[in-house]
Amino acid sequence: MQPMKAQSPIRSLGKETDAAWQTRVDLAACYRLIHRLGMDDSIYTHISARLPDDGSGRDRFLINPFGMRFEEVTASNLVAVDIDGNVLDDKLGLGINPAGFTIHSAIHAARHDVVCVLHTHTVAGVAVSCQQDGLLALNQWTMQFHGKIAYHTYEGIALDLDERERLVADLGNKPVMILRHHGLLTCGRSVSEAFKLMHNLERSCQAQLAFQAAGQPAAPVPPGTPEKVAQQYASAYDKMAAGTLADPEWAAFLRRISASDPGFDS
Repeated sequence: MQPMKAQSPIRSLGKETDAAWQTRVDLAACYRLIHRLGMDDSIYTHISARLPDDGSGRDRFLINPFGMRFEEVTASNLVAVDIDGNVLDDKLGLGINPAGFTIHSAIHAARHDVVCVLHTHTVAGVAVSCQQDGLLALNQWTMQFHGKIAYHTYEGIALDLDERERLVADLGNKPVMILRHHGLLTCGRSVSEAFKLMHNLERSCQAQLAFQAAGQPAAPVPPGTPEKVAQQYASAYDKMAAGTLADPEWAAFLRRISASDPGFDS
């Protein structure tokens, strides 16, 4: 699997807007948090974030340099790439993972409401992705995803660009996808939203496996409760996306990573 690299001399960042730099900082923090929480997979899996419009009309997004561990990602070494796979800014010259480009470019091209796409291969996530019934509405964590999960059939390592059409068709307008026999994916209107969705999705998978291992019958869920809980979560996320509700949880996670991983924002 050869990395996708720039065909012309590597460009430096040059002058970026404050909004573009903040996107880099938030995405680097997300990479470090996923590592700290044990949700990374060596140098594989990816998190991408759409860059603000620079006036060119070209969709651009950031993704990790191929071969770098998540705890090595910084704001400045993230690679900028366009929807067509042209590497635009690559400080380290490492290029990007083609499989990461396939999945992330598909979603960024089709879903302009999505700023951040987060994909993981955790033990719990992969295990649930192999289950016929997928994620079950067993508890408060999982009920927030009621009616909001898409499923995509496994087609092999995501190297074939023609898979993008099927992937986005399966995703539709949902914020979460379980990739069968593969892993988990979340889409957020911000880096913080994609991260929080994944944090709760991962814990939901872990809780499901723990429940199933206990071998006890499930307590009945009152009718209408999953729908109510999903709406409660969605309402809070909508207000945060609109800027009418503060996001103290993301602020707390940023304090955590600032203390444990100083330098991610360099």
